[in-house]
Amino acid sequence: MRRRNGRKRHVAIATLACLVLLGTALTLSIGQSVTTPLAVIASLTGQETGGEAFTIRVLRLPRALVAALAGMCFGMGGVAFQTLLRNPLASPDIIGISAGASTAAVFCIVVLQLSGAAVSVAAVAAGLGVALLIYLLAWKGGAAGARLILVGIGIAAMLQSFTAYLLTQAPSWSLQQALRWMTGSVNGAQLDQALPLAGALLVFGGALFAMGRDLEALRMGEEMAAGLGVRTGLARITVTCAAVGLVATATAATGPVAFVAFLAGPIAARVLRRAGSLLLPAALTGAALVVVADFVGQVVLPARYPVGIVTGVLGAPYLLYLIVRDNRTGTAL
Repeated sequence: MRRRNGRKRHVAIATLACLVLLGTALTLSIGQSVTTPLAVIASLTGQETGGEAFTIRVLRLPRALVAALAGMCFGMGGVAFQTLLRNPLASPDIIGISAGASTAAVFCIVVLQLSGAAVSVAAVAAGLGVALLIYLLAWKGGAAGARLILVGIGIAAMLQSFTAYLLTQAPSWSLQQALRWMTGSVNGAQLDQALPLAGALLVFGGALFAMGRDLEALRMGEEMAAGLGVRTGLARITVTCAAVGLVATATAATGPVAFVAFLAGPIAARVLRRAGSLLLPAALTGAALVVVADFVGQVVLPARYPVGIVTGVLGAPYLLYLIVRDNRTGTAL
């Protein structure tokens, strides 16, 4: 039975990886013009020069890399929160962490007239700060999952209101930039944006993988985890910081791509049927969601839409379904 479950897990992970590669290949091949696979390979290996190589290497490749890496950060960070708090609603874009990063970025763009790396640094710092604030406000002899989620939802509402106020006061030359960032997009992505994302996956993702067994134990509850020898306080702090780092870095690179962190974990759990850790499957699911949604928004739909709009259309119905299901089964917050 264990060998069969392991085989199913490997097949599911390989399928998700193939889906990411397929979406990346489509992004590299199809846009306003269609490029053959052989021409794509020639461009990537430096054998091709000219306009086609510029399109592949400068326009499409950075977009595909940033989309895949950001999706992995969102997916892994989201499922870490959902597992730690044992609630599918405990996603960073539901409990206010993404909202904190977004508010800081809009403030930098609209009020301070900053751009580029400064906006990214502010977004990451704000995401970490908001996570700490939520944790402190929810603390009452411990940070219970339901209490932390409710505090996070309240903080998110406040931050979204402040962001809306900033947008109403924004001059026209910065309003468009702020709105484009708020939507969640990989338009105009550059290769240097992929480096922080890869670094976040290496550092924060590595920390989560190192805490994988402790995280799986915490899924069964703190008492059970403590009985298994897990230092629950240290494990919670480590997982929270790593997950916030992943989500804040991805938000700084692409803006708050809606519902990817929320959807990746549940989709991965359904695919694997809870066979083992969800960290890697959720990361691949997040990458597939962002890459495929970006391709759909740019090529399949009649007009060109940022990736955040497409993922928002997918995620909102699932959120409503989840709330209705929890109300019916009595497992609501």
